[in-house]
Amino acid sequence: MNKTPGNSLPKRTLAASLRWLKQFVHLWSLQTLTSLPDRLKNIWQQLIGSYWFIPTACVLLGIFLAPILVSIDEHFDRQTVKELTFAFTGDDQAARAIMTAIAAAVLGVAGTTFSITIAVLSMASSQFGPRLLRNFLTDTPNQFVLGAFIGTFSYSLLVLKSIHKYDVEFGVPQLAVTFAIIMAIICALLLVYFVQHMVHAIQASHVIKDASDDAIENIHYWYNDNCDIQHQRDVASEDVTQFSNWPATAIYAPSSGYLQQTYIESLVTLAQDYGGVLQMCTNLGNFVTDKNVMGYFYQRPADHLNYLQKTKTSHLAIMPRRPDGVFWQRFATCIRLDRRPTHSNDIAYSLGQVTEIAIRALSPGINDPKTAINCLQSLTTCLSIMMRRQPPSPYHFYTPPHDKDTSNITVNQPRVAILAVITKTPKISDFIDISLGEIRRYATTDLMVLKALCQSMTDLNYARVNSAQRQTLLHELSLIGRAGEENLSYSELIVDLMAMCSQARQFIHNKDAKHQHFEYVSEFSAHIHKALQTKSS
Repeated sequence: MNKTPGNSLPKRTLAASLRWLKQFVHLWSLQTLTSLPDRLKNIWQQLIGSYWFIPTACVLLGIFLAPILVSIDEHFDRQTVKELTFAFTGDDQAARAIMTAIAAAVLGVAGTTFSITIAVLSMASSQFGPRLLRNFLTDTPNQFVLGAFIGTFSYSLLVLKSIHKYDVEFGVPQLAVTFAIIMAIICALLLVYFVQHMVHAIQASHVIKDASDDAIENIHYWYNDNCDIQHQRDVASEDVTQFSNWPATAIYAPSSGYLQQTYIESLVTLAQDYGGVLQMCTNLGNFVTDKNVMGYFYQRPADHLNYLQKTKTSHLAIMPRRPDGVFWQRFATCIRLDRRPTHSNDIAYSLGQVTEIAIRALSPGINDPKTAINCLQSLTTCLSIMMRRQPPSPYHFYTPPHDKDTSNITVNQPRVAILAVITKTPKISDFIDISLGEIRRYATTDLMVLKALCQSMTDLNYARVNSAQRQTLLHELSLIGRAGEENLSYSELIVDLMAMCSQARQFIHNKDAKHQHFEYVSEFSAHIHKALQTKSS
């Protein structure tokens, strides 16, 4: 009887397990640890974005504090406690009554605060849009107030449970009861603060400010003060211009969803290991299916200069490899896809929150053009910051370590930065179109908002740094004039808007515009001003 198949089955299973474990360790050691700070930041944002994190932490804190303070009471001098004027010195019945009242009161107030929060969320969803709900859910003061209430409730229950065993031998846990009384007073003050905070939180100006601050934070994350000219200085420049001619392999999305994060360092490591250039064609925040092509992997040709710079040291050699199964597994860990759009470092998503508030304010059900204008001014501030700063470079490189081997068989050549990853970077014209352009499309019949858009173009002109940005502003200005000309009801309104567009266009064309003040003066106002000057003279 042949027992080889039976004997080889455990060996094959063990070998397959070891091979899988080796691939797993290799995958996560290279990919996960490479972008560990970004991954930890995403996990932290997800925890903060959940409504349960801080309240749960407060409940756990209350659970831990109760036995600790009760244990301290066992070893604390009772006479010293009685000398404290604010300390509780009653008997066990009074302690039970106080702890029961505190537990019942804070639980009832916690239910009230939760009801108020739900009502505010419902109103915010209908008035400002469902995407703004995250700003309310992640509001730290709201979470902390609810956590203080339920944490005090948990603490009071545990202290109440431990009172009976101190009736004869130890007496009442006076410090624990005193701390519960202090927490009850703090909860009463937090309730007043919570009501005041929610009154301010539902104001449109406050919601717009929080959304614009979020956008500015993302702008500072991506846009630098200074230009990174590394690829212009010591980079194999032929890669930047010739990579599109190399053999290409399409990269498909591992699953359907919204692209929430790309871990650049992990992508660079992946491209480095496989000796090619990885090009991402999908913007952050875009939706893809599992059949969508997200980019391409360009493999360097065999006669490329980098392949000729091989040494005896294996980690210095750049070896060509075609994408295999491990490549696709590693690529799946280099990006983060989610089935719903969530908060990330996406600038377009942050600007879209402010834009959504403006669009809803222009709807017939709300009809609040003043709020739309406030959104325009906040978006202008964000775009102005972007126009003054250096946009992120789409090119990402790695520099091989220097070769210290001085043997004769080693080819020592200078190693320059090698192109590894190319990302798709939106231009300032794209951000203007998805923010101010979207508002223009919904404000075609509102003269006040159209004139505010014209004013935004002149405000952005102060921040422009090149002629391309000037052409973008002029193009948007022509679209504003066309929208009003085709949709405004009265000819007088059209004439007024076209006059402002004309003055704004002249101001943008002026080479010395950055040192001049722009103020639109209508024909009627100019006529009145001239008449008053003539009369006074």
